[in-house]
Amino acid sequence: MVPTSYYLILSAIIFMIGAIGVLTRRSALIILMCVEMMLNSVNLTLIALSRQWGNLNGQIFVFMIMAVAAAEVAVGLAILISHNRHTDTTNIDEINLLKW
Repeated sequence: MVPTSYYLILSAIIFMIGAIGVLTRRSALIILMCVEMMLNSVNLTLIALSRQWGNLNGQIFVFMIMAVAAAEVAVGLAILISHNRHTDTTNIDEINLLKW
C-alpha cells in the first residue's frame, strides 16, 4: 500500500506545475490546460485523503469539481474559438474585446 504522503507530494508537484504554467504562459489554451492540471491535483488530494480517513465526502467533492471543470472547459473553449475567429490569435495580451 502506497503511503498517503506520496499522493500529497505528487499532487503538490502537479499543482505547482499548473500554477507556474498559468503565471508564465501567454497562450489562452495553455492557461486553460494548466488550470485543469491544478483542478486535477486538488482531486488527487481529495481522493487520497478520503481514502486515508475512510470517508466518502472527498469523493463526492471530486465529482462536483469534475462537473465544474467540464463546464469551465466548454465555456472557455467556446470563448477562445470565438475570439480566435476574429483575431487569429490566442495570446492573452492581445485579448481586449471586453474592454470599453
